[in-house]
Amino acid sequence: MTNTVVRRVLPPVVLGLVALLVWELGVTLARIQPYLLPAPSAIGKQLAVVFPSLWVAMLATGLNALIGLVVGSLMAIVFALLASRVRVIDHIIAPIVAAIAVVPIVALAPVLTTMFGATSESPRRVIVAIVVFVPVFVNTVRGLRQMLPVHRDLMQAYAASNWQVTRMVTVPGALPYIFTGLNIASSLAVISAVVAEYFGGLQNGLGSRITSAAANSAYPRAWAYVLGAIVLGLIFFTATLAIEKLATRRR
Repeated sequence: MTNTVVRRVLPPVVLGLVALLVWELGVTLARIQPYLLPAPSAIGKQLAVVFPSLWVAMLATGLNALIGLVVGSLMAIVFALLASRVRVIDHIIAPIVAAIAVVPIVALAPVLTTMFGATSESPRRVIVAIVVFVPVFVNTVRGLRQMLPVHRDLMQAYAASNWQVTRMVTVPGALPYIFTGLNIASSLAVISAVVAEYFGGLQNGLGSRITSAAANSAYPRAWAYVLGAIVLGLIFFTATLAIEKLATRRR
């Protein structure tokens, strides 16, 4: 078990360290200006300086991403269940989902901020829910339609109700597809939460801190906040993978 963990963890860690070393040497030897690309050492120094505010910003952005991810995913799964069972609902939802998939955050964020007010976190959470809805819905619908005919015939032979078929066969069989959508959505949740913070509202998240630092030419500090966003995205993605393993093991 230990050797397996080492084989999985050691290669990406080594690759990351080599990449940082090449980055540091490249910036130093080529004398690249900080506004183009700051050195990892400069980013590390700023990271130590701004860590308290970085932690607060990560909590604010993470909470918005989490609420939007949960709400958007639950809505997507519910609508996917309805669409997979009722053809009329499928025909109604499909074009709506297609329209949602192409809604630009840069256009929607200012509108929602004006609607809910500059002191509300709701616009960012709504944007996250909209963004994560599409991948979860599409993958869940595909998974719910993968039930084998032999399984359907077997449940009919036992006179199972539609709810029993859904609970015992359809949903368990669709779990890999559902978690594929959730894995994609977990990263998108953080990205959309950060981007939504660029367009006004409370100045308490990673996105607003990045724009503020960049506007003041504090580029290493901006990259430190970018690193915080990367770490937050990895936390969300890892948590989703852990939940997937737990659900799969129980099944």
